[in-house]
Amino acid sequence: MIHNTAIIHPDAEIDNDVEIGPYSVIGNNVKIGAGTRIASHVVINGPTKIGENNQFFQFSSIGDAPQDKKYSGDEESTLIMGNNNVIRESCTINRGTEAGGGVTRLGDDNWIMAYVHIAHDCIIGNQNVFANHTTLAGHVHINNQVTLGGFTGVHQFCRIGDMSFTAISSVVVKDVPPYIIVSGNTAKPSGLNKVGLNRNGLEADSVEKIRQAYKTIYREGLLLKDAIASLETLAAESEQVKNFVEFIRCSERGITR
Repeated sequence: MIHNTAIIHPDAEIDNDVEIGPYSVIGNNVKIGAGTRIASHVVINGPTKIGENNQFFQFSSIGDAPQDKKYSGDEESTLIMGNNNVIRESCTINRGTEAGGGVTRLGDDNWIMAYVHIAHDCIIGNQNVFANHTTLAGHVHINNQVTLGGFTGVHQFCRIGDMSFTAISSVVVKDVPPYIIVSGNTAKPSGLNKVGLNRNGLEADSVEKIRQAYKTIYREGLLLKDAIASLETLAAESEQVKNFVEFIRCSERGITR
């Protein structure tokens, strides 16, 4: 299961059925769960904890030091990854920094395509798709069931909400609320992610309520505080609209609008 050219630190904790390909390097303070497959020429450094049934394709660099000039090398710095993630060729995922809580975190069932960069202190949820060359700066938070189109760039400290979608080559500099599509440099809203909502099983009534909320925020010419206030009744009727409103209300960078 472990190729004889792989280099494994003696203190690494690797489940018995983990596969490790030729010339891969597993460093100190790395823990890898059952069913994980690691191709050739992959480097995993620690402190890093990887769950079960993950797949790493060749030339990925996982859990290395943050690309942050403030990082001193002696502070708390960890990468934690869940289960069933696919990490394609030449991806880079860095550990956290003290300023960001010390942890970069990737949830479950994420599909990370080739050449994606996930910087220090990013918090990634579940069931997301990051297309080729997507780049996340430090401290970015991605919720769940998000699709980032190829060559998307996300500015540091941005948040991207559930079931949202960025078009190819989008440059995101403000928070992206749940359920919407954004595109362009810099990214602007261009409607609801109806395909994503349908694929994730939302019923027609729920989608209609989200559509009404989107129209209120983006199409009626209201000040943002007035638009949010006008959605209180609808938010009480719909969990999705409540999520939409709360995401906007909690935004510190401001939302893409």
